Formats: sequence, C-alpha cells, structure tokens
Amino acid sequence: MYTLGIDYGTNSVRALVVRCADGAELGTAVVNYPSGTQGILLDPRDHHLARQHPGDYLFGLEKSVRGALAQAKKTRGFDATKVIGLGVDTTGSSPIPVDAHNVPLALNPKWRKNLHAQCWLWKDHTGWREAAQITALAAQHRPQFIAKCGNAYSSEWFWSKLWHCHTVAPKVFAAAYSWVELCDWLPSVLAGVTDPRRVKRGICAAGHKALYSDDWGGLPDKEFLALLDPALADLRDRLYTQAHDANESAGRLSAAWAAKLGLPAGLPIAIGEFDVHYGAIGCGVAEGTLVKVIGTSTCDCGVVSASKTVPDIPGICGIVPGAILPGFYGIEAGQSAVGDIFKWWIETVCEGDAARHPRLTKEVAKQRPGQAGLLALDWQNGNRTILVDPLLTGLILGCTLHTTQAEIYRALIEATAFGARAIIERLREYGVPLDRVVCAGGIAEKNPLLMQIYADVTGCTMLVSGSSQACALGAAVSAAVLAGAHPDFPTAQKKMTSLKKIAYQPKPAAQKTYNQLYALYRQVHDSFGGLNKSADLSRVMKDLLALKN
Repeated sequence: MYTLGIDYGTNSVRALVVRCADGAELGTAVVNYPSGTQGILLDPRDHHLARQHPGDYLFGLEKSVRGALAQAKKTRGFDATKVIGLGVDTTGSSPIPVDAHNVPLALNPKWRKNLHAQCWLWKDHTGWREAAQITALAAQHRPQFIAKCGNAYSSEWFWSKLWHCHTVAPKVFAAAYSWVELCDWLPSVLAGVTDPRRVKRGICAAGHKALYSDDWGGLPDKEFLALLDPALADLRDRLYTQAHDANESAGRLSAAWAAKLGLPAGLPIAIGEFDVHYGAIGCGVAEGTLVKVIGTSTCDCGVVSASKTVPDIPGICGIVPGAILPGFYGIEAGQSAVGDIFKWWIETVCEGDAARHPRLTKEVAKQRPGQAGLLALDWQNGNRTILVDPLLTGLILGCTLHTTQAEIYRALIEATAFGARAIIERLREYGVPLDRVVCAGGIAEKNPLLMQIYADVTGCTMLVSGSSQACALGAAVSAAVLAGAHPDFPTAQKKMTSLKKIAYQPKPAAQKTYNQLYALYRQVHDSFGGLNKSADLSRVMKDLLALKN
C-alpha cells in the first residue's frame, strides 16, 4: 500500500509517493510555479506585498502528481491502484478570496491581473497596520484571543490580510463570497467541493492564524469583528463554524480529479495542514522534540500532551490543541526569513547566482567564530518570534573597510542561529519539554557548516530528518493513518519516518565564543526590538573588536 504527499512551498510544489510499510520513497516530482518572480507576484512600490496566482497551484498539482507516479512506476510491484490515500500541506497563512462556487476570484478573467484577488501568500505583510489594531483591540476587549498566540497578532495571518483587502480593495472584498486558506482549499478542490461553507477546515490554520478556539465557540464573535470592521462581522457567517484535526478526512478524491491525476476515485484525503506542521510529523515529532523546518523562513514546531497544562508563552505563534498531532497541543514559533536572507545577500547584494553559495560557504568555513568582528540581526523580513514585529529590519554591525562578502555571509548565518536560540530559550523558559532538535529542509540537508554553527550557537545537538521531503512525507503519513494502513500516528511515524545518521554536536571552544556573541546579539536585539528601550549600546562595537582580536 502507498500514499501520496503533496507539498506546496513558497516557490514550487512537490509530490511524493511513499510506501506505507516502511516510508520508502518511490517517486517524486517538483514543479515550479510559472507566474511572477519565482512564483511570487510582487509590487515594486510595496516591499510588504507577496501574492500567488491560484492557477499555479492547479497547474503544479496535476504535473507534480503525474510526474511522481510515473517515477514510482519504475519500481517493481507499484501500481497507482495501490495508492490508498493522499495528503496536502501548504504555506500559511495564505488565504484565497473565492466566489460562491469555491472558485478563486483570480481564475475569473475580470480579476486575473488584480493583485488583491490572488492568494495572499504567507510572507505578505501589507496588513501590518491592521495586525497592530487587532492586537490593541483584542488586548482591550478579548485578551483571551491573543493570549494563545504570544499576545500579538501578526500581519502574516488571516484576519489582518482580509481586513487590509477590505481597506485597499473593497471591490475585491465585496466580490469574494468567502475566503479559504490554501491548505484547506486544495483538499476541497481534490474532493470536488463547490460550496465554501462545506470546505472541511483544519484546526492547524484556524487555530494558529484565525483566532479559532473551541473555548470561545470557534472563530472570533461578530461583536468583536465589528469592532475591527463591520464587513468582517458580516463575512463570519460565510466562513466556518468548526475546524478539525488530522483524525478527520477532508473528503474523498473526486472522479474528475482522479482522472486528471491517474489515481483511483474515492481515495480519502487527509485534512490540510501547514507545510511545517506536516513536516514535524515527517520528522517524527513527539513530546520533547523540537522540529525546525529550515527553508526560505523557518518554523519551529513542538507538541505537548493535551493532558498537561501549557502556559501562555509571549511571542509564540500559537498553542493549539490538535494543530499538529491529535491528542497534543501544537506549539509553533519561527523566523520570517532564513534562506531568504542568504538568497538576498548572494543574489541581490553580491549579484551572484546559485553557484556563489558553495564558493562563499567554502570561504566561511575557514573563519573562526568572532574572527570578523561582525554581528547581524536576522530581521530582513521582520521578526516572527519572539518579538512579532514585521516592521523590524535587518542590521549588520561591525563592518570595516576590510570586511569581505564571505565574512558578512557568515555573520548572516550566525544571526539566524542567534534567532533560533532566542526561540529555544523562550520555550524552555516556559517549561516546554525540549530534549532534542530535528531539522528538515534543503538547507539542513545540504549545508553542514550552517548546521554546525546552529549546534555551537544553541548548545543543542542538531539531528537531520531522514527524508529530504519531510513535509510531503508528513502529509503521506497522515494519509496512511486516515486510510487505515497504521492504527495511529505514533505507529505510522515509527514505521515511515527516520533520521540521518549524522548528528552535529556543539564544539566547546566555538560554543564559548558564541555565548559571548549571543550576549551582544541580545543587547542589540532587545534594544532595537523594544524590549529594553534604555539600553546602552556604546560598548557593542568595541566588544566585537575585542573578540576579533
């Protein structure tokens, strides 16, 4: 028996055929989104804007699944009729305005070129003003709404994006019968759902991004939404009343899509989750394990048994029961840019191509911690955790006339590691069990230098997922449980997931230097981040020089 995992990332979609018995990966295919700049629709007048054309998702769906199945057929004994289920994960929060038939507005010729009618990609921060207002009004009127998401609502999330659309594009907002998260919309498309009110919504997106909780009856009440904007209150009735964990199915594969993909009709479809949440499952997440999915951004996921009490944690992206694994609280944190920072440095500033990454990495490997006298803040796309502030920007401190490209490249890697340490320390401060760190994603797999720096900075041993496609694997694991190939998630994870044999252990000498650098990082972090408005930073440059010398 086999299942299929479909993983929608920021720039591409990949499909993965997995054997349920042991997690063997038989076929895979990756399809880049054809629209915009590497799949992203941008506006040079507003660097906060990032959208995607929903048609790209459908194009990538058919092409990637057929490609993965074609590769799998090269394995003796495989046949598409033996696929018993499929699962989908996506970026998020990435809501799509849809009409009354669950069709994205952007697929209508009238709205095809309108940026506001597209999918509002996770990294879109245009609603930063609205996010600040949501935070302020919730703190005053419904403090419980934001207590579980770190006491700050983000511009990356559902309501701030919808509200901003109503503010800047009221005609688009009026044309939208409803809005559906990408991770919920794609399973609904596969299931042939033509009414947005019948789309099976996942607790992952609802709880982490849309302020949904059973404690207050689901989504925020209409009275509160009217404080934001009456249009949001009116919309509430056209959204959803219940969200589900991964024990529930999103539906069954329609005959139309079965024919397009070359799969049996009627296959169960796993509930949609965000890429990093299914990625956590694909990494074998359990209580005590922190999973770091390192890509354009990073997301850190952990779970705590639902039988325990988890305190509210300032600056965390959410504590939601069932959001990752049924029976556990899902805890999410992350950094708004990691791979994107390295890409910015190489391609935008240094005007290089992908080949420059390994060349600079080779130079970076020759440097010792603190050797360049540099310190950077990893906020080129704002700060997701622990400050939750999209208006923060990057900083490189300590440059001289002798500073090189490779030295700055290392400082940027170290900055992302310092940001990762801040998250780990915050989780531990509030009692979240954290015994091991498992990393996934192309960066974790292909960049041993970065992984060693992360180990040295955080003081944690860094383990690496056995699959290079942990997110798609996690979606396939969920499908395997839903289809009955395994009785529960722990059994499925034990059978279908693995770790690579390599483990990056902290090196004491490097760790000692990084402890000093991290103390300086926190001075700058806390000052520019608004945690310590009276900080004296006059010694930071000189302390960096002292470490350098």
